[in-house]
Amino acid sequence: MTKKLIIGITILALTITAFSMGLFEKLFGKTNSEKPTTTSQPTVGHQEEWEFYFSNVNDKLGSLFVDLGLHKVAPIADKPNVVWVSIKMNNPREDGLSSQEESGLLGDIEDALVDKITSKHNSIYVGRLTSAGDRDLYFYFGDTTLYDKTISEGMVPYPKYQFDFGSKEDKEWGGYFDFLYPLPQQFQSIQNRRVIEQLEKGGDNLTKEREVFHWIYFKSESDREKFLEKIKNDKFSIVDKGSDKSWGEFAYRLQLKRVEKVDQNSVDEYVIYLWKLANEIGGEYDGWETSIEKD
Repeated sequence: MTKKLIIGITILALTITAFSMGLFEKLFGKTNSEKPTTTSQPTVGHQEEWEFYFSNVNDKLGSLFVDLGLHKVAPIADKPNVVWVSIKMNNPREDGLSSQEESGLLGDIEDALVDKITSKHNSIYVGRLTSAGDRDLYFYFGDTTLYDKTISEGMVPYPKYQFDFGSKEDKEWGGYFDFLYPLPQQFQSIQNRRVIEQLEKGGDNLTKEREVFHWIYFKSESDREKFLEKIKNDKFSIVDKGSDKSWGEFAYRLQLKRVEKVDQNSVDEYVIYLWKLANEIGGEYDGWETSIEKD
C-alpha cells in the first residue's frame, strides 16, 4: 500500500561555529562566581517551535534543545541580557549526555527553574545544552536584578546538585543565533527527521527501500549542468529539468530520483550530500519526497 508524502524544505543561510559552556562564558563574559515538559513562557509574539539536535560541542557530544520559533522575532529589544544556569549532572552517561535514570529528575529541575525564572523576571527561556556532564539552561532578560537569588532559591529543593550561573549583556542575541541555533546542515537533519516521523505516523516501518525524489534549483542552466556533472556517477535519474523566470533568482529546476533507504542515517547521508553539492555552485536544495510504504 503506497501513499504519497510531499515535503518542502527551506535551508537557512547561517554559518556559525559551536561553543561549549566554557567557550560560551569566554564569548559573553561571566559576572558571578530528550524533550522536557513544555513550560509557561511570557508572550513575545511568536509561535514556539521546540526542536532538539546533536552537535560536536568543544570536541564533545552535545544535545541541544532550542525554540526555533524565536528566530522570527529575535533579538527582542527589551530583553538584552543573556542569563545561563549550569547544572552538574550526578550520573551522566559515558559520552557526557544525561542517563536514563537521571533524565527524569533533570527534567523536573529544568521545568521548576524555567517556571520560576520566567514568571518572576518576565524572561524568555530559549534553550539548553547537555554536554560533558552538564546541563546548561539559557534565558533572555530585561532587568537582571536579583536573578541570582531566584536561581539559588530554585535549586534549594535539589541540594545534591551543584550549579553555577552567569549573565551578560547580549543585545543582538548572539547566544541564541550563534550558539544555540542549528547550523544549516543541522537544520537540514532536523527537517529530515520531521519527514521520517511523518512516515512512521503513516504506518511505515522504514525497512523498505523506495524511490526518493529531490528538488534542486539553480541560478543558471550552466550551474545546473555543473551539478549534474558532479553526480554523474551516483546513479540518480533525472525526472525533470524546467525553468521559469517567475520563480525568481533560482529559475532553473532539477528533479532527481533514486531508490533509497529512509532511516535517519541514510537520509542524512544522501540529502546532505546533495545539499552540499548544490551550495558549492550557488544552487539551493529545496526538499525531498517519497511514499509511505506499508507491508
